[in-house]
Amino acid sequence: MLKKIDLVKYFSDGIKLKGSEKIGTEHEKFIYNKNDLSLIPFSGDKSISTVIRKFVEDGWTAVKEEGQIVGATKNGASITLEPGGQFELSGAPLNNLHETCREINDHLSFTKSIEEELDIGFLGIGFIPLGNFDDMPKVPKKRYQQIMTPYMRKVGGLGLEMMYQTCTVQANFDFLSEKDMSKKVNVSAALQPLATALFANSPFKNGQPNGYLSYRSVIWDDTDKDRTGILPSMLDKSFSFEEYTDYLLDVPVYFIVRNKEYIDSTDFTFRDLMDGKNKNIKPDEITIDDWETHVSTIFTEVRLKTYIEMRGADAGSYKSLCALPALWTGLLYDNETLDAANDIIKSWHLNEILNFKIESSKTGLDALIQNKSGWRITEEVLEIATHGLKKRKEFNLSGEDETLFLGYLFNILNTKQVTASKILNSFNDDWGKDFKKLYEELSF
Repeated sequence: MLKKIDLVKYFSDGIKLKGSEKIGTEHEKFIYNKNDLSLIPFSGDKSISTVIRKFVEDGWTAVKEEGQIVGATKNGASITLEPGGQFELSGAPLNNLHETCREINDHLSFTKSIEEELDIGFLGIGFIPLGNFDDMPKVPKKRYQQIMTPYMRKVGGLGLEMMYQTCTVQANFDFLSEKDMSKKVNVSAALQPLATALFANSPFKNGQPNGYLSYRSVIWDDTDKDRTGILPSMLDKSFSFEEYTDYLLDVPVYFIVRNKEYIDSTDFTFRDLMDGKNKNIKPDEITIDDWETHVSTIFTEVRLKTYIEMRGADAGSYKSLCALPALWTGLLYDNETLDAANDIIKSWHLNEILNFKIESSKTGLDALIQNKSGWRITEEVLEIATHGLKKRKEFNLSGEDETLFLGYLFNILNTKQVTASKILNSFNDDWGKDFKKLYEELSF
């Protein structure tokens, strides 16, 4: 029978040896018809299914559910679909940022060939600018349609918008010990509002400015209070695998999978299941795979698995997709820079960080924490990240180190404009409020 020590061990088993740390990047995008900007459906001649089949024809292995292709895998990477047809590349764990950005570039080069063949576009933005929930494709995965969609309706808030209308980019990092994990989580949880502001790229909804620079961030704050936001314990110096396990044990479980069927467990926490309170599932039938699935349904701004996920950024352009892992790699993968980043946030309190996050979604880097603007903090953080990347001495064939991937962020700092502000200005002043031009600007 599964015991709590087994659940804690799931996380401690993720500890890596010094020098073996990897970088993983995941990014989502919407797929639309170029002629009218409508989103392509899941099925049909010009559809999401067609796009995935193109990848399968290129050597990817199809992933099927109920006989339908819903994803693909190749060389440690995977293509998955979010509920509203958001097309996601979950990259392989790679050694450096040059490999990471080469992987992204190769992926986008292939999507470009599909785009030209089908007359479709791939849009990098945090929230779909046109249409509403009814206009979104509906991916026929059981977990989405049978469990999560009804549950989001039940808990209220903006959960359906989160599932069907948002896109993100995230970066994943390893830890070397429990203490190393704790410090990395402390720093990254506190700095997620800064990442939200730096990568803000979701200022439209239903064809109008929505009043925010990162509306995606606002949505996540009103999705499911049990499993979203900035977890207070992640800001504690004593944060541990066991503390995170205790939190997860008391979060309602979306589902348990048995014989490819999804058993609705939303009325029970994982602790309830282990205590036998769900009469349909015996405690001795609960497995570590069930725990791993449960862990993957937690949506905090920083998520701990057998690695650490940074989840606070809107989807964006190619350069932004490389900039996010570059920022965090520079901060987290060197003890000196990790300590320097920790010095920035060590006096910040939970309520200040939460307010910083709220203001960041509205005003971007104009937001303040302890009377210091996001712009000033960005200067400090980029100086630290630059130092961290230089110390890594990872060079491409042209002799350039990984700092080149911070250029996107330095441009934001130098122009004093995050992407959302830039596209709002262009939309109103240069594009004549033409969404076709907006889509062209933000497509890969």
